[in-house]
Amino acid sequence: MNKPAPLPPIPFIDLGAQRRRLGRSVDDAILRVVDHGAYILGPEVRQLEADLASFCSAEHVVSCGNGTDALALVLMALEVKPGDAILCPSFTFAATAEVVAWLGAVPVFVDVDEETFNLDLRSLAAGLTTARERGLRTVGVIPVDLFGQPADYDALAAFCEREGLWMLCDAAQSFGASYGGRRLGTFGIATTTSFFPAKPLGCYGDGGAIFTQDAALADTLRSLRVHGQGTDKYDNVRIGMNGRLDTIQAAILIEKLKIFEDEIARRDAVASRYEVGLSDVARTPQVAAGNTSVWAQYTIRVAPERRDALAADLKGAGIPTAIYYPKPLHRQTAYRAYPVAGNGLPVSDALAAEVISLPMHPYLEPDLQDRIVDAVRAALA
Repeated sequence: MNKPAPLPPIPFIDLGAQRRRLGRSVDDAILRVVDHGAYILGPEVRQLEADLASFCSAEHVVSCGNGTDALALVLMALEVKPGDAILCPSFTFAATAEVVAWLGAVPVFVDVDEETFNLDLRSLAAGLTTARERGLRTVGVIPVDLFGQPADYDALAAFCEREGLWMLCDAAQSFGASYGGRRLGTFGIATTTSFFPAKPLGCYGDGGAIFTQDAALADTLRSLRVHGQGTDKYDNVRIGMNGRLDTIQAAILIEKLKIFEDEIARRDAVASRYEVGLSDVARTPQVAAGNTSVWAQYTIRVAPERRDALAADLKGAGIPTAIYYPKPLHRQTAYRAYPVAGNGLPVSDALAAEVISLPMHPYLEPDLQDRIVDAVRAALA
């Protein structure tokens, strides 16, 4: 008897489906840039910044080369220096702490909430105590909206105001989400995001942006992203970087932003179907009341001893998975010498052993998602 043909593999993120939907609009946008020749800081860059500001009600948007540069530019504008301490989560991508270390400052690693994966307020207070005990001058907090859900910004803002700290919001995974009815981009002293291709709003290379309500900060950021130049191109008034967004990437993002609202709704529908199909066999992600998520990742939790077998079973069924993140920052070689809040970060350590992410994108059709759900249920039965 002939064996049935194996099912085709399912993409983890289907950028091809989005490309087919956009059709010629992106091709035409790119060709317009090629024809006018303003490849750096061309008119599409200004249009994109205006479109992004309108989307999230930010007063000022400064585009830049990538999400890491976005964080670094803000820290440079805030004149972060050696000896300063900045509180940030350990359960995140390295860029959040990397930019702190670039400037000679000290990242102090804080634990996260086990339901939202975002900064835990009790651990944040412990981190501040740890920094003070080490004689560090704590200047700010960088919350990260992990996997697409906003951090608890009301509580974080109250903490920062009470302690005299600024708050820089890392929305690399969450741009498009909302907190308390407000789109991300207007919280804290600034919000940063990434347009890496796999992000919910991604370009065809690297890109990033900074959102702020502070006009003076925005002016400083625009100077810093072009080597710190002043009114004269060759009179650099501060130490900056080459952090500009290419005009072609801006043109691509303008077209993608037009369908972003619909893609967010589609992502939410995919997440809802996962919740219905998997909540009785795995620990599924929960969005806090009053918030929305853009579901940059759909991450479930399983017992550590079952995760590798689940990943292997799904791979055998043509279903890719990913682990974000297998090792918290405070356990990584480059960062393990930096301080951690209190007596350790048990939730970050536990999550690193339990999390596994399933395919998530706006074009995951119900029949393919049923195949994923059935395979997960069979593997965990």
